[in-house]
Amino acid sequence: MAERAPRRPAPGHGPSAGTGPRRVRRASLRSRITVAAVLAVALTLGVFALVFALVQQAVLADAPRQAASADVDRAVSALEIGSTPSVAVAGETDGSLVVVTDASGRVLAVGGDDDLADVASSIASSGSGDRVSLDGDEFVVEREDVGVESTATPTPAASTPTPTPTPTGDDDDADDDSGSGGSRSDDGEADDDATSSADDATPVPTRVVTTGYGVVAARSLEEASAASSASLVTLGVAIPMALLVLGVTTWLVVGRALRPVESMRREVDTVTAQSLSHRLPDPGGGDEIARLARTLNGMLDRLDSSATAQRRFVGDASHELKTPLATIRQHAEVALLHPGSIDGAALAGTVLGEEARLTALVQGLLVLARADEGALGVTRRPVDLDDLVVSETARLRGVARPDGRGPLAVDATAVGPARVDGDEGLLGQVVHNLVANAARHADARVAVALVERDGGVVLTVDDDGAGVAEADRERVFDRFVRLDEARARDAGGSGLGLAIVREIVRVHGGAVSVTASPLGGARFVVHLPAGPA
Repeated sequence: MAERAPRRPAPGHGPSAGTGPRRVRRASLRSRITVAAVLAVALTLGVFALVFALVQQAVLADAPRQAASADVDRAVSALEIGSTPSVAVAGETDGSLVVVTDASGRVLAVGGDDDLADVASSIASSGSGDRVSLDGDEFVVEREDVGVESTATPTPAASTPTPTPTPTGDDDDADDDSGSGGSRSDDGEADDDATSSADDATPVPTRVVTTGYGVVAARSLEEASAASSASLVTLGVAIPMALLVLGVTTWLVVGRALRPVESMRREVDTVTAQSLSHRLPDPGGGDEIARLARTLNGMLDRLDSSATAQRRFVGDASHELKTPLATIRQHAEVALLHPGSIDGAALAGTVLGEEARLTALVQGLLVLARADEGALGVTRRPVDLDDLVVSETARLRGVARPDGRGPLAVDATAVGPARVDGDEGLLGQVVHNLVANAARHADARVAVALVERDGGVVLTVDDDGAGVAEADRERVFDRFVRLDEARARDAGGSGLGLAIVREIVRVHGGAVSVTASPLGGARFVVHLPAGPA
């Protein structure tokens, strides 16, 4: 026996039909809110910790750099006032190193921490802002190159001795002549010669010498690194603890906030078509939970009203449909059991009358059903409403009243030209229902008026009947509503005519109302937007 091939699912019925399987959210709203809150805060704190670490590192590293710059300034000032390099760098400070080099980079003097003196040459060529590792620690370096000016006086050369002149005879004569005071004259001449020699002496030359120094200072970053590490460790412990506290707090708070919602969900889940009268307890207040409870109760009110109206509608429709069917069946059974008691013409007339009643009732029900579904098709085009009114009033003239008192007096003299944009068949049904309702309840007279006013069209239908009580003027437009007077005078009415009028007028953007008529009965007024001229 051959194996049967597996059946393939029909198009549109498989698990992947349509838009594909819907993704089911397994996590509860409480869990999702908690996770979202923790992730958002974690991201925020992570960014904050990163920025804090960078700023703190920059701030903490700035203090050692400022200290190194101060060391450089102090050594440069000492060199500029003539101190030797060893004096300029004198002083011992833990975690610091000051080095003075000559123009060639040779270390001239070292100051600061004695433990770092052996590694002074390693920073001799470093520049400002550099970071170097000395003895296992990180240091920040500041540097300044300075030229110190000094005055140098060269040693003068040995003078050439002047030979002493040899005395001559003339000199003896001169000496002899000096006895009369000549020696005073000779001494004066000698003094003049000495003064002249002193004035002619050459001054000793001097020159300015510039000595180049490089001053380099380094300060340890150990304290800054320790402080930064301590802050990061603190943040590394504090942030997870904060996230844990936040997660637990959010979980508890959200759970407490959603507890009334879960209670409402359980109560709404028990509501069925038979228990629509059940209502949720109102927690009071004006928060979201209280508004949700009131909204759900309002929804249950609407559902209850709708279900009640639907049950009443079905009951009334069943009753209305049962009456003509029972009449037809009764006449048919009489005709079968007693053929001679009723002729064919009477039976046919009865059947046709009840059939017309059934047809009107079914059509009315269909119109209302489409209106409830929002599917009342309206083919909009310009419609001369006055033509519909004139045609309906003309049909009414000459029609005998049910009580046999003769035809009604129909006044259509106030009907003026009016055009609306709408469905001609539906608008004709509005006119027919209003005029037929007025004729059914009038004693002797019906008046119809139609005017264009303030950008709209107003249709008025008056009768001289008993009218509608003020308390019933809104209820009269409900379905299957027939007032006592209407039931007594016309048992054939279904109570759908005015309900159909209201629905058709509504879909055309208008409104219908009932007031007291000047004729003494009821006045029905229809307002519709005017169409294009």
